[in-house]
Amino acid sequence: MFMSRILDFQKTRYARFMNHRVPSNRRYQPTEYEHAANCATHAFWIIPSILGSSILYVLSDDHWETISAWIYGFGLSGLFTVSTIFHTISWKKRHLRTVEHCLHMFDRMVIYFFIAASYAPWLNLRELGPWASHMRWIIWIMASIGTIYVFFFHERYKLVELVCYVIMGLFPALVILSMPNRDGLLELVAGGLFYCLGTVFFKSDGRIPFAHAIWHLFVATGAGIHYYAIWRYLYRPDALEAETSR
Repeated sequence: MFMSRILDFQKTRYARFMNHRVPSNRRYQPTEYEHAANCATHAFWIIPSILGSSILYVLSDDHWETISAWIYGFGLSGLFTVSTIFHTISWKKRHLRTVEHCLHMFDRMVIYFFIAASYAPWLNLRELGPWASHMRWIIWIMASIGTIYVFFFHERYKLVELVCYVIMGLFPALVILSMPNRDGLLELVAGGLFYCLGTVFFKSDGRIPFAHAIWHLFVATGAGIHYYAIWRYLYRPDALEAETSR
């Protein structure tokens, strides 16, 4: 109760930046300010994600590194691209209800494959134990199940959907933690913390101005940290070894 009073922005001058919270069975309608912020906070990262993915492709030394770069690149750039398209349509073409609804579903589905793609380089390029190696295909089964869930139950059980994202984001981490080579572990944990902290804003539309845009920034930060870890520890290991040997 105390915290809700502190965060009651509807009673402050910031109220014009957001609409009132809606019931759980309805979608929140952002203000014009929030729509613009939702688009900008992910559109800005489309080109950097494509360039970053291309860098990993150029640095690839073998078949698996090339495949992992493609998978990760599509997941990373796809997340920001689909999110931007959906928020733009939702803002400027909201009268196209069917298109907007389908894009919203697609936007949520892409998150599952983005999570799987983010783990792909670590699962494909790092040494794993006999049991842990199965996570290389389990992660994609989880993404497929999540996609099916969104198709049939989109926006029906919002909390369940959030829990599914968190479980899929954390479960493969148990395998990553078991890797003999722990280089990059700190960055993986740091990026994961940004994703987890961002979910607070993901569920705060109507309570905090620009909550969804802030969530986008947490996602972009977490993705940036994870990209750095993949680039430094998986695609430039020789440079890391030379640096540590000085």
